[in-house]
Amino acid sequence: MRSIWNGAISFGLVSIPVKLVNATESHSISFRQVHLADGGRVRYRKVCELDGEEVPAAEIGKGYEEADGSVVLITDEDLARLPLATARTIEIMAFVPADEIDPLQLDAAYYLAANGATAAKPYTLLREALKRSRKVAIAKFALRGRERLGMLRVVDDVIAMHGLLWPDEIRTPEGVAPEVSVPVREAELDLADALMATLGEVEIGSLRDGYREALESMIAAKAGGAAGGPSEETAEPAGGQVIDLMAALERSVRAAKASRGEAGSGAAAGAASDARAGSGRTGSGAVTPIRRKAGTGAKAGAGVAGAAPKAVGGKKSTVARSGTGRGTGAKAGAGAGTGTGGRKKGAAGGAAEAAAAAGSGAASAAAKPAAARKTASAAKKAAPRKRASA
Repeated sequence: MRSIWNGAISFGLVSIPVKLVNATESHSISFRQVHLADGGRVRYRKVCELDGEEVPAAEIGKGYEEADGSVVLITDEDLARLPLATARTIEIMAFVPADEIDPLQLDAAYYLAANGATAAKPYTLLREALKRSRKVAIAKFALRGRERLGMLRVVDDVIAMHGLLWPDEIRTPEGVAPEVSVPVREAELDLADALMATLGEVEIGSLRDGYREALESMIAAKAGGAAGGPSEETAEPAGGQVIDLMAALERSVRAAKASRGEAGSGAAAGAASDARAGSGRTGSGAVTPIRRKAGTGAKAGAGVAGAAPKAVGGKKSTVARSGTGRGTGAKAGAGAGTGTGGRKKGAAGGAAEAAAAAGSGAASAAAKPAAARKTASAAKKAAPRKRASA
């Protein structure tokens, strides 16, 4: 890289020969002024306003215009006699923490390169001292005819110098802040924090100048004979007035999450909230199914079988009635089984209850004729005794 200044860093009694190199470069696209009729270049000429004649560079000097319009001529000899101690020296004045430097003071940036083999040792010493102290050096230097303020710091393995504006060149922000006192709620701060967290961090090296790239593409297209460059839809400018700050912050958070592929979680949360909100409402067409407990069919079958009429007469009527009870229990068991969602289970339950009812009916039918026979025999034995006594 081409140096723009040669001098030395004055570090106490140590002198470090260095070269000053621009650390930045501008990629801005500049245009020439041309004549629209024929495309000819339009140039400026330095003309004296008194005689109207063009003045060559050798006849042009410096002058200071006062408030009344008079001009004071300043020659190069006058400037050379000024006491400018930092003409070829970067004079370090102090070392301070980096956070004491207001970023508003930062100006152009330069790299300081060691000038010659003898400068390597003191250059490395100053660089390592800055690294270990975690401080920056404040210095004065002269460049392009004026004394400037600078800040030296370490970038990788190189000492960089930032030009600093003088303190009196920083304007106070009078009348810039809002004149009215505006209260800010905690909920608004929470949303702003959520938006900041969603936007996250950015890799500075990945940022690009989209306007310059589009301009370069348009120039290349027109140079190749195209009628116009690539056209892109321009976004509508946002309004300057915020109607609902909370709503705008919420939309910003959702948009930031969507751009980062986190929309699924928000959609799921929204669906869940909608579901919770909808659970408290009942529609006219909503049907709430009633769930029946398992075994209801068996209980129903048992109840029906128990309700069957008892036999009073002989075996035939008892068996018939118990058969009717069995059929009724089977039907009830089948119906109850259907209610629980399984016909087979209901039929099985009904069959079991029918079998139980049949067993109890048969037992009672067998027991009643035997009791009748015992009663009849007892009556026959007692009858002659009564006649004898009579």
